[in-house]
Amino acid sequence: MLGRRALLAAAGGAVAGTALATGTAHADATVAISPGTKYGTWEGWGTSLAWWANVFGARDDFADLWFTTKTTTYNGTALPGLGMNIARYNLGACSTNSVNGESMVVSPNIPAFKQIEGYWQDWNNEDPASSAWDWTADTNQRAALTKAVARGAITELFANSPMWWMCSNHNPSGASGGGNNLQTWNYRQHASHLAAVALRAKNNWGVNFATVDPFNEPASTWWTATGTQEGCHMDPAVQAAVLPYMRSELDKRGLQSIRISASDETNYDTARSTWNSFNATTKGLVSQVNVHGYQGANGRRDLLYTDVVTTAGKKLWNSETGDSDGTGWSLARNLCYDFRWLHPTAWVYWQVMDPTAGWGMIKYDANTLQPGAIETKYYVMAQFSRHIRPGMTILDAGSSYTAAAYDAAARRLVIVAINTASSAQTLTFDLSRFTTVTGGTNGLVPRWNTHTSGGTDRYRAYSDTRLNGKSVAVPFAAGAVQTLQIDGVTI
Repeated sequence: MLGRRALLAAAGGAVAGTALATGTAHADATVAISPGTKYGTWEGWGTSLAWWANVFGARDDFADLWFTTKTTTYNGTALPGLGMNIARYNLGACSTNSVNGESMVVSPNIPAFKQIEGYWQDWNNEDPASSAWDWTADTNQRAALTKAVARGAITELFANSPMWWMCSNHNPSGASGGGNNLQTWNYRQHASHLAAVALRAKNNWGVNFATVDPFNEPASTWWTATGTQEGCHMDPAVQAAVLPYMRSELDKRGLQSIRISASDETNYDTARSTWNSFNATTKGLVSQVNVHGYQGANGRRDLLYTDVVTTAGKKLWNSETGDSDGTGWSLARNLCYDFRWLHPTAWVYWQVMDPTAGWGMIKYDANTLQPGAIETKYYVMAQFSRHIRPGMTILDAGSSYTAAAYDAAARRLVIVAINTASSAQTLTFDLSRFTTVTGGTNGLVPRWNTHTSGGTDRYRAYSDTRLNGKSVAVPFAAGAVQTLQIDGVTI
C-alpha cells in the first residue's frame, strides 16, 4: 500500500540460505517439472478494491477487465480480461459526522479518494437498523464488489483501520507515534462492525463473504497521524484479544460459515513472527493465514509455508502485494518466488489501478481521477491469471523463475516462466516424469509472449513451438515472460 512504499527496502532482509538464492535463469537452462510433488489446489487471483474502486467502481468495463477473461476495449485498445476471481472489500473507517461534539481527525496527507466511508458512524447505537448506521455509504466500492460477484468472484472483507471513533486519537490513519490505536473498550465493537457488514452484505447485497480479516499490516509502525491512508497499529497481543470477538460476533449473527483470516502482515518474516506469537487457542480461530508480499525477492517464504501449512494445517494466501515496476518484471519474478517457496493457493494484487506510475496495471490521474495509460504489467499479469486457473493443481517446477499447474480434467499442463537474465536464452522444459505428453496436433505447444522491456510483444500468441519427445525448448528474450500450454498430459 502507498503509505509504506519508502519503507519496503527496510522491511526485507537478505534471502537466507543457498537453497533460496536460485532465482536467476542462466543461459540455456533446463527446468524439470515434478508431477509427484503437489502444492495444493489453486483458488485464484484477485485484487483489493478500496481506492481504485472508490473512484471507478460503477464502471462495467473495468469490472470486465479485472473479473472476466473476455476481450474488452479500453481507450481504443482491445485488452484480454485478466480473469480475476477474488475481490477483497475494504471496510472503511471514515465519516464526516459529529458525535457528541466529536468528529474524525483527518491526516493532512490523506487524499479524499483514500478516505473510505464506514457504516457505523455513531457509537451511541449498535443497532444496524438505527440512524447511527449509514448504509448508503461507500457507494462506488460497493458497486465494484457486487459487479465482481456477478462475474463469479469470491470475496473477503477486511479493514485497514477500525472506525475513527474507535481509535484513541480519532484518527484512522494511525497514532502520533505509530503505536496501538484501537481503544481497549472497542475491541469487540471493531469486530461487531465487520460482522454487521458481513450480515448486511449477505441479506441485502447478494454478497457472501468467504473470509473476514479484521487487520491490515497491524504489526507495522508506519501507521501515523500524518499518514497518507487509513491504517492502525495493533501488536500481536491486541490481535489475539480481537480475534475471539471476531468469531463470536460472526457466530451470533448466524455467520458460522464465514472463516477468519489473519493477520495480513506486511511481509513473510513479520507474518511468521506474528503467527508464532499466537497460542494454540488463538491459532484455532484462524482458518487462513494472509500475508503481504512487500519483501519482494527477500524473506523466508519457505519457513512461513512450513509453519502455516505443514505444521498448522492452515490455508495460506498472498493476500496483497504490489511494486513500482510497471514493466511487470518484478511482479513475474516475485510471483515465481512465491510458487517456488511460499506455495500460496491464491494471490491478490493490491491496486490494479493506481495514480503512481508503475504501481497499478492501469494508471489514473490523482487530481482529475481520469484513467490513463496501460502498464506492461497488465500483460504480464495476463500470462499468469488467464492460464493458471482455479481448480488446477500446483506442481513443483524446481525453479525460482517458473510456475507450473495441471488441469487433470483437460489433461493440460501450464507453465509460466520468466527469463531473469540480461541476455536471450533458451529454456528447455523437461516433462519426462509425466506418463503421457502428446501436445496438440503434431505436438503443438501454444505459447504467449510478453516483453517486459516494452517490445512489440505484449500478450502475443504463437503457434510455432512443438514437443521433442517429452521436452520442449523455447527461446526467451531478456526479461521475457512466457506461458506454455501443453495438452495431452497425464500423470
